[in-house]
Amino acid sequence: MESTEHLLEGDENIEQASRSLKAMSHPLRLKVLCTLNDKEMSVQEIVEEVGTSQSNISQHLGIMRDKGILKARKNANKVYYRVGDPRTLKLISLMREVFCPFDDDHA
Repeated sequence: MESTEHLLEGDENIEQASRSLKAMSHPLRLKVLCTLNDKEMSVQEIVEEVGTSQSNISQHLGIMRDKGILKARKNANKVYYRVGDPRTLKLISLMREVFCPFDDDHA
């Protein structure tokens, strides 16, 4: 019985990974994640860094929040986002290393 429980637990992790990867697979969402990394940023700061409209960013932030990738908090009239899961932070770190070389040495 123990091995069945372990499989079910593993399947749950696989399902979570699959949902997260699907939600992250959009180019704009990847850019947002690379921008956020391990920081917390307001929606306006994300808009300025990523370079698209606030409504477009808000839509994509909402998708990632709904899938459990991002956490949001309100402070007065601003909403701040951060990556909500340490496993996702590890993945983002690896993605940044491989796919988000922002300095000229990696271009």
